[in-house]
Amino acid sequence: MGIAGTDVAKEASDIILTDDNFTSIVKAVMWGRNVYDSISKFLQFQLTVNVVAVIVAFTGACITQDSPLKAVQMLWVNLIMDTLASLALATEPPTESLLLRKPYGRNKPLISRTMMKNILGHAFYQLVVVFTLLFAGEKFFDIDSGRNAPLHAPPSEHYTIVFNTFVLMQLFNEINARKIHGERNVFEGIFNNAIFCTIVLGTFVVQIIIVQFGGKPFSCSELSIEQWLWSIFLGMGTLLWGQLISTIPTSRLKFLKEAGHGTQKEEIPEEELAEDVEEIDHAERELRRGQILWFRGLNRIQTQMDVVNAFQSGSSIQGALRRQPSIASQHHDVTNISTPTHVVFSSSTASTTVGYSSGECIS
Repeated sequence: MGIAGTDVAKEASDIILTDDNFTSIVKAVMWGRNVYDSISKFLQFQLTVNVVAVIVAFTGACITQDSPLKAVQMLWVNLIMDTLASLALATEPPTESLLLRKPYGRNKPLISRTMMKNILGHAFYQLVVVFTLLFAGEKFFDIDSGRNAPLHAPPSEHYTIVFNTFVLMQLFNEINARKIHGERNVFEGIFNNAIFCTIVLGTFVVQIIIVQFGGKPFSCSELSIEQWLWSIFLGMGTLLWGQLISTIPTSRLKFLKEAGHGTQKEEIPEEELAEDVEEIDHAERELRRGQILWFRGLNRIQTQMDVVNAFQSGSSIQGALRRQPSIASQHHDVTNISTPTHVVFSSSTASTTVGYSSGECIS
């Protein structure tokens, strides 16, 4: 306890309550788990965006000799998945449901098997949608293809639809990223986080402005209402796809069996193992130090109690001796039998000689 606690107790403790309120421990656990989950949510969302963006840009450039996502468009995507996503997902307030699950292990990685399932599952859906629009979108929407366009040609509706659908899928996948433990209701408590709602709505408004009025700087062409509705529909498909992913048990996915378990002990170098041992010994040393201080305090209290009991027992013995015959007279009778006359100490023979009046001596 930070206010009423002693200095010895503070030195020996692992946690100090600065306000002496034990409910602060519950709040600390809630915020600690909330921060951990917020980092995991951001990682799940960012890795999904990275996997899809890298594969689309690289594969599209290799096949069509031109990346479907232009440089300025990739900067906007990076802004969505880095700055805005971190603000939206890291500002979730803690809830009581965080206390219902078991704590994470000390060596457990940030990316669990459920998160890996979500990342791969959503990346698969987004890749299928993007490549379908890239290679068959012009036939579906009855527009000109943008794959064989000249180098300095004006922005095409085809690639604008690809870009717009890709961004909207990330926007709706950001809602999916709010839950990382396989929960189905991804909208639970969404209105409790005003920052999240503001960022999602703000991103959607800016996306409309970029597509409709961005023009050549953003390599975008104006889209019709029908094309916007299809883009929104394909983006909302990530929510339905997330429900389908949640129904798949993680244990059934054999290729994820070793995911989320971290590095095995035999794979760790001996130097790192030695460092871990030193850290463990240091922690044990601190624990033993606290135990020693605790036992010393108990021993001091026990010693003081023994001293008090000794004084109490000594006073009772003196009272009993007063009621008995005088010991001094008995001692006088014994000394009359043999009274010592002289005492001789001999250091050379390591013996002691005591003389008595009767002529006898005892060595």
